[in-house]
Amino acid sequence: MAAAASQTVNTTQRLADLRDLMKRVENSVQAVVIPSEDQHSSEYLAHCDERRAFISGFTGSAGCAIVTLDKAFLFTDGRYFLQAEKQLDENWTLMKQGLPDVPTWQEFLYKNLDASTRIGIDPTLISAVDAESLTKQLTPRQSNLVSLQTNLVDEVWKDRPARPKNAVFHLDEKFSDMIIGQSVADKLTAVRKEMESKKAKAVVVTMLDEVAWLFNLRGSDIDYNPVFFSYAVVTGDSAILFINRQQLDDGAFMALGETAEIKPYDTFFDYLKSLPGTLDLGESKILLGDKASLAVAEAIGEGKYTTTRSPLADLKAIKNETELEGFRQSHIRDGVALARYFAWLEEQLEKGVVLDEVQGADKLEEFRSELPLFKGLSFDTISSTGPNGAIIHYKPEPNDCAVIKKDQIYLCDSGAQFFDGTTDVTRTWHFGTPTDEEKRAFTRVLQGHIAIDTAIFPVGTTGFVIDSWARRALWQDGLDYRHGTGHGVGHFLNVHEGPHGIGVRIAYNSAALKPGMTVSNEPGYYEDGKYGIRIESIVLVRAVSTPNNFGDKGYLGFEHVTVCPIHKKLVDVKLLSGEERKWLDQYHAETWEKVSPLLKDDPRALEWLKRETSPL
Repeated sequence: MAAAASQTVNTTQRLADLRDLMKRVENSVQAVVIPSEDQHSSEYLAHCDERRAFISGFTGSAGCAIVTLDKAFLFTDGRYFLQAEKQLDENWTLMKQGLPDVPTWQEFLYKNLDASTRIGIDPTLISAVDAESLTKQLTPRQSNLVSLQTNLVDEVWKDRPARPKNAVFHLDEKFSDMIIGQSVADKLTAVRKEMESKKAKAVVVTMLDEVAWLFNLRGSDIDYNPVFFSYAVVTGDSAILFINRQQLDDGAFMALGETAEIKPYDTFFDYLKSLPGTLDLGESKILLGDKASLAVAEAIGEGKYTTTRSPLADLKAIKNETELEGFRQSHIRDGVALARYFAWLEEQLEKGVVLDEVQGADKLEEFRSELPLFKGLSFDTISSTGPNGAIIHYKPEPNDCAVIKKDQIYLCDSGAQFFDGTTDVTRTWHFGTPTDEEKRAFTRVLQGHIAIDTAIFPVGTTGFVIDSWARRALWQDGLDYRHGTGHGVGHFLNVHEGPHGIGVRIAYNSAALKPGMTVSNEPGYYEDGKYGIRIESIVLVRAVSTPNNFGDKGYLGFEHVTVCPIHKKLVDVKLLSGEERKWLDQYHAETWEKVSPLLKDDPRALEWLKRETSPL
């Protein structure tokens, strides 16, 4: 997702107010940790939970702030270095995680802060796993985490927005099994089977997309993410959904029926305190996902829970055949909107019409909104021209964005929510004459994209293992990119989901790629101050046939579902192998075959698509 890239906020008074609260006797802390996440460990937030953005002015989706009595530090990764440099004021020190000798925010607490430091945290915003690990590291320095009774940033934030309570609807009510392919009862059976295998008497579900998936519900409490504020607890014979009852529309309430008991959202923690006494745990435990907060763990009680990767994350990640077909069909429809937009944009620029990045994004949304089963965007459109393309998660703002220029590279990363799937696609264009440097960099990115698309690997392989395949061609030129190569995609859910992905993060080595998973394929290259290049398509993991089957493991590959031309004008054909040229021609032939029948009422787009999908 994108975030505004250029606005700087004066944080002097906010930090002064926060430090006054830190010094109060009831708090008495010398440092405060302000993570990005909300109480559900969400990556993308309701506006009321954007605490780190409020206190620091940095609006990127990933990062952590640490404020001491005299300094302030913002930790983020390579996707956001440029954006953070633009947005942070002089009160802040940017910590570029991933660069040599730069600690993570966790390491900073026990390596850089003074010994005997009291570090304030909101226990609902830090995971129990992180808290346990940090406590072990801090103990030798006689420092400790202090669970604060209130969130200090909330006290400083006088005009903090209210928590949304938007309507929640049930997918079964609208589409029966045509869209989701699995009933709530079947999902509960699968969850209980996982509980039994882990010798657990209950599982506590804290991630919003996992709750939505489990009960076939969707909402809109967080922009672009069809989720709603809720928790769930599943035992051997019950399922309890914690949600504000008034959010459930009549159809959702009726559809849940006797499948789930409904309790108020704000009774969740009190319920957890009593849960162990109702289960006759014995040697068994209550299962918590590894993203569950310290507050959740403390409510259940030490020794009564175990943490592991949430079994719902794994179940949700493997899409059933109905969902996979929904991905295919939604991406074909999405290809129609993309063809109409890029054809329109090219024509406007050829006519000399002045268009800025926001106008481009708005026009693309207009084309998407006309498609069947469209529900909204899946993230803020990254419509970026020239130097703005090098800001990896850039978001143009009205009255503060660039004009799209013919003589600059234009990068457009966008996506949509459809009732039958979620899309995320990036294409890079040049409407004038690209330089040799731009063509060479684009072609190296394309070669990495092709390498992932055509990859074949044994069952059990992780995305961590194959990430380098996307970078090999770039490395030959001494180039690289500071983001992952691929992330999971939800089915009419969050555009980013785990547990799998393709990248250098060690976490990706703990989740093997499995048939039915969805993942993006998005290598890129970014020349600071000049341009950005990214080619992104969504692929489905599938079983493939091979001449041999060493070790009887079985082998897997990918099926791409995104159908949008890759700009041939930016390709240096001399760099491509014969197989790579063949792949590009076949991909374009497939795109023409699938998208052109749906463009009969738009001659401009049809002619554009015919030209852009012709053979090299």
